[in-house]
Amino acid sequence: MSECLFCKIRDGEIPCNLIYEDDDVLAFHDVNPQAPTHVLIIPRKHIATVNDIDGDEMVMGKLFTAANVIAKQEGVNDDGYRLVVNTNQQAGQTVFHIHMHLLAGRNMNWPPG
Repeated sequence: MSECLFCKIRDGEIPCNLIYEDDDVLAFHDVNPQAPTHVLIIPRKHIATVNDIDGDEMVMGKLFTAANVIAKQEGVNDDGYRLVVNTNQQAGQTVFHIHMHLLAGRNMNWPPG
């Protein structure tokens, strides 16, 4: 996975504004935020898309658990936040390492994009 941007961040090859980590998950502020609070939450293990989860189903639960902790840490849990996971290019996935976006700090429209 030497070409994966998020693996390089995970391995410390590319710096990030790390705000959360545990044995399975890392989270950092997005360098191109789409909301006042925009955090990317990634598993340490490289899994390209949701379609590739086979055998790693617990990873999604760990991302949601981390999101809960981060929302409280960032002070957005009471006002509300959006969690987004894009799968494949047409859905907007640009980095092929599963990741969850935590977006908050502004009104979110529905339907999205």
